[in-house]
Amino acid sequence: MIGLTAHPESTLLDRVLETLREGPRPAATLCHRVLGLPGAPEAVCERIAVALLGADPRVRRSADGSWGLVPEAQGSPLLEECAFAVVDVETTGMRAGVSDRITEIAVVVVHGSRREVVFDSLINPGRPIPPAICAITRITNDMVRDAPDFADVADHVLAALAGRVFVAHNARFDWGFVSAELRRARDIALDGPQLCTVRLARRLVKGVRSCGLDNLTQHFGFANPARHRAAGDALVTADLLQHLLRLARAEGAATLQDLSAIAVRRTGGGRRKRRAAPTAPRADSAPEGPA
Repeated sequence: MIGLTAHPESTLLDRVLETLREGPRPAATLCHRVLGLPGAPEAVCERIAVALLGADPRVRRSADGSWGLVPEAQGSPLLEECAFAVVDVETTGMRAGVSDRITEIAVVVVHGSRREVVFDSLINPGRPIPPAICAITRITNDMVRDAPDFADVADHVLAALAGRVFVAHNARFDWGFVSAELRRARDIALDGPQLCTVRLARRLVKGVRSCGLDNLTQHFGFANPARHRAAGDALVTADLLQHLLRLARAEGAATLQDLSAIAVRRTGGGRRKRRAAPTAPRADSAPEGPA
């Protein structure tokens, strides 16, 4: 199945993967044309390819000896075969790659009718949480003082994400923070499919004023007694994902590629600027606490 993987960052490896996106290549071609070893014997090229690509889960060697990307070899999986990792993070602010850090993270697996929290933890960000953020998330500096650092839970986060499709409400925000933390903690990068439930909702849900999480929660009657907490928001996003999958199937979507195509298709309206940081509930938001 196509899903998330984590791998060491490497400029050399990136060049090889970029070439493989154009199609499978034999080891000799990769060495001679990509790695800058035009005179390398074929046996040497094979050893180099195995050393560079053999343990990379994104790549596999075919029966004819050529190397290719796994998604190109396998095709797009059926939606019922996909396991989704629905992620929510709470943070100290908006700047994932600079000064801000995760204060809480939760991962909910959605696979068919299964909906289960597989990871949920407060995180010590190693810096003070601004008072405005504390007021929104209700996560205080005292609460995270004895919580684990992200490096302490990185392996658990990777295990929760591995082999699954990354999903979040405003996925670029959550992906950015998780990727930045994994890079700092393990010097590895996430790679794989991701879905944004904001984008999907904009294309599949009719008759709503906005596709913010509060508004969609109210629109569909989902309960979220823990708004702006990682597990609460991840669970309600999982509810939303399951509903969006039903709507997508009704439009004929059968594979992950079909679903991704819906998420990126053009709509009649122009793009609106969105804020990624936690914000206070809007007037049209669902009330905090049980519905």
